[in-house]
Amino acid sequence: MTQGMALTIGLNAVDPRHYEGWNGTLNACEADARDMAAIVQAKKFKVKTLLTKTATRSKVTREIANATTTLKKGDIFMLSYSGHGGQLPDLNSDEPDAQDETWCLYDGELVDDELYALLGEFAAGVRIVVFSDSCHSGTVVKMAYYHTARGLAVDTRGVHGVQYRYMPADVALRTYGKNKAFYDRILKNAQLKGSRETVKAAVLLLSGCQDNQLSADGDFNGLFTAQLLQVWKNGSFKGNYRKFHAEIARRMPPDQTPNYFRVGKIDPQFEQQTPFTI
Repeated sequence: MTQGMALTIGLNAVDPRHYEGWNGTLNACEADARDMAAIVQAKKFKVKTLLTKTATRSKVTREIANATTTLKKGDIFMLSYSGHGGQLPDLNSDEPDAQDETWCLYDGELVDDELYALLGEFAAGVRIVVFSDSCHSGTVVKMAYYHTARGLAVDTRGVHGVQYRYMPADVALRTYGKNKAFYDRILKNAQLKGSRETVKAAVLLLSGCQDNQLSADGDFNGLFTAQLLQVWKNGSFKGNYRKFHAEIARRMPPDQTPNYFRVGKIDPQFEQQTPFTI
């Protein structure tokens, strides 16, 4: 009998002790995590939710690692993240834009290379769907071989009162400078420079935006998650993952374009399923 596991992550702030005085206050990320958890709980997934102070590097990686040892061929893992997206310099030369994308967890950034390596621990035949409502999230599960971002980056921070899930460049630079030895061990790690064969599972990423775009926060949910919930309609959505992505993207503004990105084994049967099907 197949089983479903999920990890939903939402951070309305980060620890200023790591991020050089910046607490990265946001409004709706915890709500996103709870709402994504509710979707998969209704579909009988076993769910773990990590919010703000509990969403640390060690806890997030431990929960993903636990799923890798539990799930077998045919099972499904749903991973969602809502919070700030960051970027660090690409030091192992696997990014066409010379930057690694990150999730800003409470006590430090999780680099896309690390996430890709964790995904590589899942067994062949496992289905994985990732939702990332964060800035620079277009290929956050790994951007090693092709570039899918469209258009030019639009810097609209603060325009019309919109708050973005964006780690400011000066904060990113100071945080990297203070923690350079820690991050460089990750960024230079040749073992994290994965090959096409590293991930044996089938991984779909539906992101809040492209790598060169920003994702908006909101009053009740992030913009991407809000539209996802509208399309899902409490489970009445009929269609596959591509249609799900297309319907969400159709509702989004031109400067925030959700991405549909695949790594690992391409599994057309998985992609044809209704989202969140165990």
